[in-house]
Amino acid sequence: MPAVKLDGAGTQKLQTLEEGLMALAGIHALVERMANDVKNQRPIAMAPQQVKRLAVPLQGLLKGQFGMISDIVTSMILAVGRGGGDTTKIRALREHVAQLRTAMEIAQNRVKLTHAVKTDVTDAPKGVDSPQATGKNPEAEPPEKR
Repeated sequence: MPAVKLDGAGTQKLQTLEEGLMALAGIHALVERMANDVKNQRPIAMAPQQVKRLAVPLQGLLKGQFGMISDIVTSMILAVGRGGGDTTKIRALREHVAQLRTAMEIAQNRVKLTHAVKTDVTDAPKGVDSPQATGKNPEAEPPEKR
């Protein structure tokens, strides 16, 4: 049964995406806290600045390998800095969080497909008479010795 393993670049990209998803989870929690504050008619105060503070490192993390996903983060930073009502900001932030999560999950699947290295894993040990065990090449021997 062939096992799928990633090459070095794929492993690095997958690690970057995992870190990005964890940072996105923190942003999502903050956005939902803002939405709860608006629903309960409390001021959101410093929450937009906190979203920016969390989003800028995420943007830097993704910029090198995933430029288009990084552009979505940039768009989110711009949306949170705009004026307007709090409900409009929250709607825009929720949409950006959903776009980012979807894009990162698609990127994870694509990395797994493009950077896969297939290896053959067998449960049976190699026999003593096998060419791999003896180090001999059976095609190199004359036909009468085969």
